[in-house]
Formats: sequence, C-alpha cells, structure tokens
Amino acid sequence: MSELSHNAAAPIASASEAEQAIGNLYKIMDRLEETVAEETTHVRAGRLRDAVGLGTAKRDLALRYGVESERVKTASILIDKLLPEALERLRGRHDSFQSLLQTNMTVLATAHAVSEGVIRGVSGELARKQAPSTYGASGRTNAPGAAASQPLALSRKL
Repeated sequence: MSELSHNAAAPIASASEAEQAIGNLYKIMDRLEETVAEETTHVRAGRLRDAVGLGTAKRDLALRYGVESERVKTASILIDKLLPEALERLRGRHDSFQSLLQTNMTVLATAHAVSEGVIRGVSGELARKQAPSTYGASGRTNAPGAAASQPLALSRKL
C-alpha cells in the first residue's frame, strides 16, 4: 500500500487530512480504472492470458480503493462541512467509475458464457463420438446416454 499514507486507516480529523484522503482515492481510482480498462480491452480481443496477468494488480488496487473509500465514507459528514465541492466531485467521479466497472463485468460475463458454451459443445461432441452408433426399434439412431459420456478434463492454467 505504498500509495497510501502510513495512517490510511486513521480517522480523518481535518480539512488537510480530508484533501489527502480524497487525493489518495483519486490516485487509486486512476490506476484501477487504467487496469480495468486494459483488462476489458484484452478480454474483448481474446487475449485472456494478458487479462489474467492483471488480476493481482486489480485485486491490490481494489483493496486499496475499499480501504480509502471506507475512510472517506466514515468521515463524509465532516468532509461535507469542510470540503463540500470536493465531496460532490468525488461522488461524480465514483458514478463514472461504476459505469466502467459495469462494462468490465459485462465483458467478463460474456467471455465466461462463451467459453462455457464452447466447453459444453466440445464435451457433447466428444460424447457423441464415443457412443456406439445404433438404431432403435423405430429405425432411428439412439442418442448417447449419460453413461456413455466421458468426463472432460481441462487445464485451468491459461
């Protein structure tokens, strides 16, 4: 947590501490927005390895964001009295940040659904090829039963 002051968890008691906390929050949000936007770009382009590589930085920044935003939230009444304009600008910035996060979550959910569909398709095709091709009493081919399907092993490491 090098970007945060050593007393990041200390309560905010003055206007200068509030300015510093809000400044820290802006720095963290800037870096988190860059990381999330980069992750979104990688996932959209199908570069999943690159996107996964951002996971540690994203988690670290999200933790920092949570700590500092909770600190500001706890002192919001004081900050509203001392720096009302700064608090209002922070709220606006937070709203735009939420929009970016929503886009990121949508892209990640879409990628997850697509990959799940591909895996299910591969699994179904493997089961179909593994099952014997036989005909039923009606003269139509029998569908493979659940017992005919083999488990599909995947490597989760990208």
